[in-house]
Amino acid sequence: MLTIHGMADSGNCYKPRLLMALLGRPFRHVEVSTLDGGTKQPAFLAANPNGKVPLLELEDGRTLPESNAILCYLGDGTRFVPDDRFARAEMLGWMFFEQYSHEPHIAVRRSLLVYPQMREAATPQRLADTLAGGHKALAVMEQRLSGAQWLVGDAPSLADIALYAYTHRAGEGGFELTDYPVIRAWLTRIEALPDYRPIGWLPGA
Repeated sequence: MLTIHGMADSGNCYKPRLLMALLGRPFRHVEVSTLDGGTKQPAFLAANPNGKVPLLELEDGRTLPESNAILCYLGDGTRFVPDDRFARAEMLGWMFFEQYSHEPHIAVRRSLLVYPQMREAATPQRLADTLAGGHKALAVMEQRLSGAQWLVGDAPSLADIALYAYTHRAGEGGFELTDYPVIRAWLTRIEALPDYRPIGWLPGA
C-alpha cells in the first residue's frame, strides 16, 4: 500500500490525501511534523535529505518528495490530468503558480500567524509583504475563474487540487475571501465533488 508521510494540518500534505480520497484509492498516513523536529530525524532524512513533507513512499520502497510532484505521480492517467497536451501544460503552469506566487504568500502568512514557533519571523514587514503578494495571487485566480468553472478546461484537474489546499484556509492568514466571490464559488464546487474530504481527514478516521 502507498504511504504518505506528512502533517495532518499542512496544506501541502493535504493535496495528495485529497487526491487519493477523490480517486477512492487506499493509502496509509504516517504523521511526521516539521514543528517537532520529526523531519530532521536521521531515518526521515535518509528518505528525503531536504527534510520536508509530504513524502510519498511506494510499495517497493522508493520515495518521492514535493507535493506537486506527488500529485503528478498519483494523478497520472486519471480524470484529473487532461488528455490534451496544451491543457496539461496549462495545468502544470497553474501548479508552478501555486508554488511560486501563491504558497509563499498565502500559506506562509498563515504559518506566521498560526504557529507559535513562527512568531519571531512574523515581522511587520514580512506580514505586509505576504499580505500584498497573497492578494495579488488571489486576484489572478479570481480573474481566471471569472470566465471558467475550473482552472483548466471544463473539469477539475490537479491544478484545482493544488490551489484549493491553501486557498480554502486563506482566511486564517488574514485574507478576506468575501472580496473574491468567484473564488468562493470555486471552493464550493470542489467541496461538492464526490468523495471530497476536508483537511483534517485521515484514512481510517
